[in-house]
Amino acid sequence: MTEQHPPVGTETEPPRFPHDSTALTAWLTALVRNREYGTLAELRRARVRTNAHIRAGWHGGDNHRDLFEQVAFLFAVYHQGHPTPSYGHGSLGAAARRIGDGTGRGPDNPGAQRLLDRVVASRRIPWRHLQHAVTRLRSCEQPPPSWTALTEDLIKWNDRKARVAYQWSVEFHTPPERGRDAPDDR
Repeated sequence: MTEQHPPVGTETEPPRFPHDSTALTAWLTALVRNREYGTLAELRRARVRTNAHIRAGWHGGDNHRDLFEQVAFLFAVYHQGHPTPSYGHGSLGAAARRIGDGTGRGPDNPGAQRLLDRVVASRRIPWRHLQHAVTRLRSCEQPPPSWTALTEDLIKWNDRKARVAYQWSVEFHTPPERGRDAPDDR
């Protein structure tokens, strides 16, 4: 009987665990629904790694743990004091379009315009500016971006083919759709 050895350089790698941004969003919204305010408060402590951060990182698989922990931080910042969870909708560009006040929203609001300009001009993921955007949405009582889509977009942030920053900018500047009953300005 002879022993079978795999050829040199072909050792099997341990299985890789993929990320699951939908599961992260489900877990985070369950924290709000179940009123687990202590866990949400732990997630808002950005500089301290807590059990809550580690649990959020589990959903990031082998390659995206830190990113998932940061998205959980953004979620917790948005939901501070909110009794109902918000899954959000659209991209960050579409959400930034909702930032503003009575003088204007989105591209018509200079503050929203500057904020989005800082976000999309960044080569690395602009965590501080993303936190500012989420905080502004919260203060304007506007829904956040889709947490699942935000996570997926941030995973692809440095992928030049995905052009995430460009897409956000386009969605921010896209004119609102006109309703059928809206008067024609011609």
